[in-house]
Amino acid sequence: MAIVNRIALDLAKDFIQVLALDENEQEVFNKKLRSNKVLAKLATLSRTDDCEVAVESCGMSHYWRRECEKLGYKTVALPPRFVKAYLQGEKNDANDARAIAEAASRPNRQTVRLKSIEQQDLALMVNQREGFVQTRTQFSNRLRGQLAEYGILLPKRVGTILQRVPEVLEDDSNALTLQSRDLINRLYQMLRAVDEEVKALDKHLATQAERNEDSQRLMTLPGIGPITATSLLALIGDVSEFKRGRNLSEYLGLVPRQNSSGGKDRLGGITKKGNTKLRTLLVHGARSALRVAQQRHDRLSLWAQDVAKRRGNNVAAVALANKHARIIWAMLKNKEDYRMTAA
Repeated sequence: MAIVNRIALDLAKDFIQVLALDENEQEVFNKKLRSNKVLAKLATLSRTDDCEVAVESCGMSHYWRRECEKLGYKTVALPPRFVKAYLQGEKNDANDARAIAEAASRPNRQTVRLKSIEQQDLALMVNQREGFVQTRTQFSNRLRGQLAEYGILLPKRVGTILQRVPEVLEDDSNALTLQSRDLINRLYQMLRAVDEEVKALDKHLATQAERNEDSQRLMTLPGIGPITATSLLALIGDVSEFKRGRNLSEYLGLVPRQNSSGGKDRLGGITKKGNTKLRTLLVHGARSALRVAQQRHDRLSLWAQDVAKRRGNNVAAVALANKHARIIWAMLKNKEDYRMTAA
């Protein structure tokens, strides 16, 4: 049998497409296996010493990479956007595996770093919190909408809703019927339970931030709190894969979109590529920093104030988030706290 030099896995829950290539980049086989049979198959292959397993980055890719490395393989994960450019023919599992293998063979390939178990645990906590926040928002909006149908108007703030709904349910003078009160109370109880989950996860993340040196370091930057700090470490981790601060900012989609041709540079709004969650947290943090920038006279605060006067607060917040991303890269790379620079 031919000696395998590269393997591409198109991951899925039940079945995985396995493509094996020899040293001449010729297909040895390209077949679909049940997930629980893949590792046994990889363990029996005749392969070169530097045989590499390539996967498309996804939720399961870190697990499969660790399992393949236990078998002695080198592994690499590729961003879906990068792999998509190499898809030829109709989209199916076999062609997806070929696209992964082709993308992995490129010298300029983009890669995704393997997360540790600790980072995955932290990322799971961050993602669960995000999911509960979204559910809380859905419940609160539904509750406000249903009460509005009976002429009862409540503000948007979740804390105020949780405080006011019991008062509304006890008020016999409003238009609520017995059945509607019961239904409103059920939704209120669910909202309160989800809110408690969010608060509990906030405490866990704050504890994680207190115990982690890099989190403490990040929180010296104005606008970065425990949630943002732990989210950055969970979803980015080691910044060494980024050559410079601009690469991190580009990864987060905070750089201007470029449409240049014929020697003419045209820059538009930000690309909004990469992790939406992190970009949102950084922009919200920048808004917070922008509000207090008026009381500060360091170089960054004065620059942010100037942008706000010329372009407005929204543009200034995004521009400041872009600056923050580059500063974060330098802080984590050099293991230094943030230091304000005098104007």
